[in-house]
Amino acid sequence: MTTSRSGRYARFLGAAVAIVAGLGAIGWLPTRRLAGEGAVVAMAAGCGISLLSAALAGWLLIVVPADTPEGRMQRGFLAMVVRLAVVVVLGTAAALSGELARQPLLFWIGVAYVALLPLEVKLAIL
Repeated sequence: MTTSRSGRYARFLGAAVAIVAGLGAIGWLPTRRLAGEGAVVAMAAGCGISLLSAALAGWLLIVVPADTPEGRMQRGFLAMVVRLAVVVVLGTAAALSGELARQPLLFWIGVAYVALLPLEVKLAIL
């Protein structure tokens, strides 16, 4: 049974949003107790940055054609580099803005980044 590209991407995004929402639900209370109320905003921003980067990488995995194994490897590498670049640029901007607590921001960027990796790998393989 073959599925459309848009259907695969929609399922990927749905799962990514569910994972980020779960992380937020699990991490809200400990983050608030350990780092204060401002850390919850930093947690949301960090998870959002990782979600945005994963969404862009997933989009690239769906849109860029790859018929050969070499092409699939190149497409996967492109998605990985773009995802990392988006996280570095947005994370640096958020951390240097002075508006968010840095430690919770960077912690939650990393946690969400790692939590979303298996979804991206699954999308790249199928």
